[in-house]
Amino acid sequence: MTTLVVSVLVYLAVTVAIGLYAAKFVSNSRDYLVAGRSLPVYMTTATVFATWFGAETVLSVSATFVQDGLGGVPADPFGATFCLIFVALFFARAFYRMDLLTIGDFYKKRYGKGVEVLTSIAVTLSYLGWTSAQLTALGIVFNSLSQGAISLNQGILIGAVIVLIYTTLGGMWSVALTDLFQSVVIVAGLGYVAFLATGMAGGLGTVVQHASDAGKFSFWPTGGSKEWWAFVAAWATLAIGSIPQQDVFQRVTSARDEDTAVRGSLYGAGAYFALAFVPMFIAYAALMVNPEMVNGLLKQGDREIQLILPNFVLQHTPVFAQVMFFGALLSAVLSTASGALLAPTALFTENVMKPLFGEMNDKRFLLTLRVVLVFFTAGVLIFALNNTSTMYEMVQNAYKVTLVGAFVPLVCGIYWNRATTQGALVSALAGLATWGIAEAGFAEATIPPQIAGLFASIVGMIAGSLAPQLVRDGRTGTHARA
Repeated sequence: MTTLVVSVLVYLAVTVAIGLYAAKFVSNSRDYLVAGRSLPVYMTTATVFATWFGAETVLSVSATFVQDGLGGVPADPFGATFCLIFVALFFARAFYRMDLLTIGDFYKKRYGKGVEVLTSIAVTLSYLGWTSAQLTALGIVFNSLSQGAISLNQGILIGAVIVLIYTTLGGMWSVALTDLFQSVVIVAGLGYVAFLATGMAGGLGTVVQHASDAGKFSFWPTGGSKEWWAFVAAWATLAIGSIPQQDVFQRVTSARDEDTAVRGSLYGAGAYFALAFVPMFIAYAALMVNPEMVNGLLKQGDREIQLILPNFVLQHTPVFAQVMFFGALLSAVLSTASGALLAPTALFTENVMKPLFGEMNDKRFLLTLRVVLVFFTAGVLIFALNNTSTMYEMVQNAYKVTLVGAFVPLVCGIYWNRATTQGALVSALAGLATWGIAEAGFAEATIPPQIAGLFASIVGMIAGSLAPQLVRDGRTGTHARA
């Protein structure tokens, strides 16, 4: 067994041990879901940073940059960073003051059970693509490390089991403690590999100049209105479509107070935006060092382009650098995957099962959370094994659902006093229906389907709220403003 494989196995063992250690802090559902709302600013920053710094950032976004330049990645890191900034400035305080366990609890408190269940199902389903992207990355890692002895699908299965073990027991405490450890590894590992890649490619200035001459820094779209709409849609899908997401909500509301929630979110956004460019730089340096390998993968397309960084590191760096890189990659994937599994589990259990099957005591609720986590992991595993999209595409597709079905009711619920239960229902249903119809029959239209769905959601909220109310207002109390 090679030094690299042994080192990775040791790293995985340490990660699982940290996750299992976190279980000692879990005594009730609040501990499990929001870490007892006790995280200091440095841990909040680490967990918020880890929300986005996952498989798609390291493997997929970097490869897309090499292929299409900055114009090909408006969603990530640009949209993802704006999401965290928007959450910090406009939503964090409101979430924190309402003392909620899940984002679904907001819809329940503001609009009632019907909206709660509808939006919670939409948000839960959106996690299939997001979480699948993380498991796919784990499959790529194990496939690369074993030099093909472990197939991609076998690697996905192994990765799912590892994440499931420590997340099931420790919940948000496992996510927080492992995020802190893994964030340090990410910075150190990617920083070291970037240093080596810079030397091999002839220096920082040489790499930047080469990319500039190749037009890779062209950001704004060229062409007509269709290209501009596509660009805006890609940015908006992550920038605002991911705001009503349980993992973002959980990480923000796990802070010990609302000021910490705001500061941790802003610090996490800054760290994410800065570090997201490191994998892009390494991937472009790889193109300069080994153009035959990189261009060959780009021609294959699909999932193969995501092998640029693993192949470059394995072929051109010493063992220590390989250990650092794969440690950083596993850190990025595991930190995001654990939160991505816990979030929909919490949402579905709290806001779909409880309204449909009745209340349950805290001990039973905690057990149900863990059981649902296992079943959701199985569902994600099946989805990942049968999906051939890149991770960047999976992530963008995931947040279209929440963009059209949950974002407008969230914003209006906080900032528009006249928003009603009827308006929220019409908004969610109109947005989802319009988006679904547009995806099925008008995917090549000038206005992207998710933008059409967003417009329909806005119109539905206004019309439904101002029209005669045929649906009883379901709010259970006053709502907090940010």
